[in-house]
Amino acid sequence: MEIKSILDLIQSYENFPKEGITFRDVLPVLTKPKIFSQLIDNMSNNNMCLNSNAIIAIDARGFLFGSALALNLSKPLIVARKPNKLPGVVITNSYELEYGKNSLSINKDSIKDYETFMIVDDLLATGGTVNCVSNLLKSQSKKVVGLNVVIELTDLNARSKLPFEVNSQIRY
Repeated sequence: MEIKSILDLIQSYENFPKEGITFRDVLPVLTKPKIFSQLIDNMSNNNMCLNSNAIIAIDARGFLFGSALALNLSKPLIVARKPNKLPGVVITNSYELEYGKNSLSINKDSIKDYETFMIVDDLLATGGTVNCVSNLLKSQSKKVVGLNVVIELTDLNARSKLPFEVNSQIRY
C-alpha cells in the first residue's frame, strides 16, 4: 500500500475542536474499500498482533479500525468506552486531552479471559487515552503489548512516554 494514497484521503481541519488544534480526519479512508483493506493488512503485520490475546479499541474511531483488525486477525475485540456507555461491572479511569478531560471504561468481564492486549485507535496525539486504557488494564494485572494507530502526531512526542511498542502508518 502506498502511504500517499492514505495521505491523499486524510483531511485536516484547522482550529478544531478549538483554537490551535489541527484535527486530522482519517474517516475518508473508509470511503475507499481497497485502500481501507490494504491499511488493515498493513496494521495487521507486526509482532504485537501475534503477541496479543485480544484487541482493545478506543471509543469511537478506534472501534472502526479495531473491529477490522480483530476480524482480519481472528482475535477477540474489547471496547474502551466513554462514560455511562457500558452495562455491568465496569472499571473506569480519567485522562487529560490536549483540549479537555474525559474518562474511559471497560467492562470487567470482557477482559477476564485474556492476559495480553493490543490497543487500537485512529490517532496518537498526547497519549492520554492510550495511557488511560493501559492503566485500566494494568489495574487488572493485564499486559499491553503495543499500540496500533493509523496516524501519529510526532511533535507531541507521546511515543516516548509509552512503555510499549507503537505502530503508526502515518506520521505528521
